Amino acid sequence: MTVHSMNLVQQLLPFVIFAFVASITPGPSNLLVLGNIARYGFVAALPIVWGSCAGAAALVLVVGFGIGGWLAEHPRIQAAMSWVGAIWMSILAWQIASQPVAVARSAADKPTGGMTAAALQVVNPKTWGMALAVVGVFAGENPDIGRYALLSGVFLMVSLPCLGIWAVLGSRAATHVRSEKVTRAFNLALGVALLGAAWIGVLEHG
Repeated sequence: MTVHSMNLVQQLLPFVIFAFVASITPGPSNLLVLGNIARYGFVAALPIVWGSCAGAAALVLVVGFGIGGWLAEHPRIQAAMSWVGAIWMSILAWQIASQPVAVARSAADKPTGGMTAAALQVVNPKTWGMALAVVGVFAGENPDIGRYALLSGVFLMVSLPCLGIWAVLGSRAATHVRSEKVTRAFNLALGVALLGAAWIGVLEHG
């Protein structure tokens, strides 16, 4: 390993730790993964894993281009985005909490898609806070688009296995939940947790 490579690794190590903590801790995306696994199975949650991670990584690039600074100058727009996100996540929470148990699904009953999961990051205050921290703390002095692209790529590589761990744990838990009563309680708990995550984020940033 060259000296340049060693320096790069040393510079990125704190960011990798930050990305791991930001990705592995519970949040709307993690709860969305669990809720869909409980209803549709492991495979159906994979688009959510990819969409959530790709959306968050893309947001790092967007903030790096200066959108974060523009939003900071327009707090009303930022607040409106937070409210829209909270309402959207509240709808998702209701869908998870009220979904039927052991009933044949209709053609209209589909899992959350990857694009929906990616769009959720745009209105998620936690994701914006993460992206702003990346740009403000880890971008360094006089960063260019290459630096932002590197940080975005590293975040994607770290967050994918982190959210994947949640998917695996949720899949294993689902195999042990056979009772309709327990399944209904599990869905309700996930819905309440997602609802709390949505509105706590609004209150913290509003």
